[in-house]
Amino acid sequence: ASVLALPPNTFKAGDDVVVAHYREVAKAGLPVVAYNNPYDTKVDLTPALLARLHEEGLIVAVKEFTGDVRRAYEIAELAPGLDLLVGSDDVLLELGLAGAVGWIAGYPNAIPQSTVELYNLVTSGNMDDIATALPIYRDLHPLLRWDSKTEFVQSIKLSMDLAGRKGGACRQPRLPLPAELAARITADTKAVLAKGYK
Repeated sequence: ASVLALPPNTFKAGDDVVVAHYREVAKAGLPVVAYNNPYDTKVDLTPALLARLHEEGLIVAVKEFTGDVRRAYEIAELAPGLDLLVGSDDVLLELGLAGAVGWIAGYPNAIPQSTVELYNLVTSGNMDDIATALPIYRDLHPLLRWDSKTEFVQSIKLSMDLAGRKGGACRQPRLPLPAELAARITADTKAVLAKGYK
């Protein structure tokens, strides 16, 4: 049990505001996972800021969504005890190699067996497993990359429907996918399923 918390996101908060925010969140008494998504929040939890939050005991992990895998190494240097969680599906292999210990994921909702297998391979620390993982990762990447797009919820739900899992429609304010995107995601999902991924 933990709290997954974005930084303040109604304005571009400075570091001191971010620290004060996480101090309040930490008062819940549960471990706090910081959610770093500067694209949507306009606040970047830089490795230095994450180290400050971790040093004060305010966070135990970060869901790293920037897509910049170089940050994994700087986070490990500045905050060695901070758990790194893969935050976007399309950098799973890279962050797994860099030491991620978890994955807050989207596409496992559509293809759970194959994505769990992939996660286990890329985080095992065994280079033979990476060799096994790479072709799987390449095959799944046309779907995994949708997790970091604006239409990620609709994309995952469509792929779930195609895989025989109930995805269904999104609630507003999300709208249905435009026809050209739906066709592309449908084709990519069918290609993945035809290769036996599930």
